[in-house]
Amino acid sequence: MSETGSGGALEGIRVVEMGQLIAGPFCGQLLGDMGAEIVKLEPPETGDQMRNWGQGDKPSWWRVIARNKYSVAADLRSAEGQQLARELIAKADILIENFRPGTLEKWNLDPAELRRTNPGLIVVRVSGYGQTGPYSARAGFGGIGEAMGGWRGIVGYPDLPPARMGVSIGDTLAATYGCMGALAALHHRSKTGEGQIVDSALYEAVLQVMESTVSDYSASGTKRRRTGSTLPAIAPSNVYPCRDGEYLIGANQDGVFARLAVAMGRPELASDERYATHRARGLRQEELDALIGEWTATLTIAELEAKMVEAGVPAGRVFDAEDMLADPHFAAREALVTVPDEEFGEVTMQGVFPKLSATPGSVRRPAPLTVGQDGAEVLERWLGRTGDAA
Repeated sequence: MSETGSGGALEGIRVVEMGQLIAGPFCGQLLGDMGAEIVKLEPPETGDQMRNWGQGDKPSWWRVIARNKYSVAADLRSAEGQQLARELIAKADILIENFRPGTLEKWNLDPAELRRTNPGLIVVRVSGYGQTGPYSARAGFGGIGEAMGGWRGIVGYPDLPPARMGVSIGDTLAATYGCMGALAALHHRSKTGEGQIVDSALYEAVLQVMESTVSDYSASGTKRRRTGSTLPAIAPSNVYPCRDGEYLIGANQDGVFARLAVAMGRPELASDERYATHRARGLRQEELDALIGEWTATLTIAELEAKMVEAGVPAGRVFDAEDMLADPHFAAREALVTVPDEEFGEVTMQGVFPKLSATPGSVRRPAPLTVGQDGAEVLERWLGRTGDAA
């Protein structure tokens, strides 16, 4: 397969990905989805550990995070692998790596040297604590970044230890900010010809989405605490019981709460001074949730959903993967795509987001099944020579 035209917004952009596990490879996935050509350098034989991650008898996570990528085997601890990497990076627009700071330099792949050869090169460096500062040399995984950035401390119930989200949100946030930085750097390069370093730290990516937790403490000494399934003083916004399951309702804006009250057959609640305003509802959050829960418990999920749709109240079912595969909106939006796979036959996975009207992204090729399977093709197309990678 030598045709690389993607039709995506990043068609013609070449990326070398040296990442491992989640953060670096997810950044590569995002860029690849938008049309960039991604050449992934993997350790010979073993490959990226993500090949073995996921649930079930045959984990399929690799099929998602390595889609749209070409695998080239390169031992970056050897002189031969380092030389191959340098040659490929000299032809690249973007380099992605998520090793501990100092690792590239130890491998004779110092970004400063790489950029002397390729001045337009953009280097995305994802790490636990960033490339500078007293903690920079520490090992850092996504969960550690979630804890330091403030996420873990407010997730769960107050009488239990901090909980975690069921996905690796710290890694994917840092990868997403790395991708965002790469896109901004590409724009800058289009004006100046100059590349740069994008330094994305896991803990800072988490910190960025922590809303007003720091400013609230700075301004008034208020610390946000674990509050289970609710946000403090935001009501009603919770999962409520039905006769056959649970249903999420978010009616915390005054006008929306009034519509909910009508749907409940209790329009007077919207003018009751205990619930009429955002602040009043927040002060009586548990009381209001109990009142709503008593009503929802008399209905099935389908009955409640019909009432919420008719009333224009933001609400929805709590989906799992089985629900998503059966849902008509997911199908209509192509939120899920099915990709041919040599081992599984086919694998259904999330599609490409966001959706661009003129240059939509796509899943153009399945994840490489074997380590280094695309080495000869990449060497011929990028470097104009035949032979296998290091």
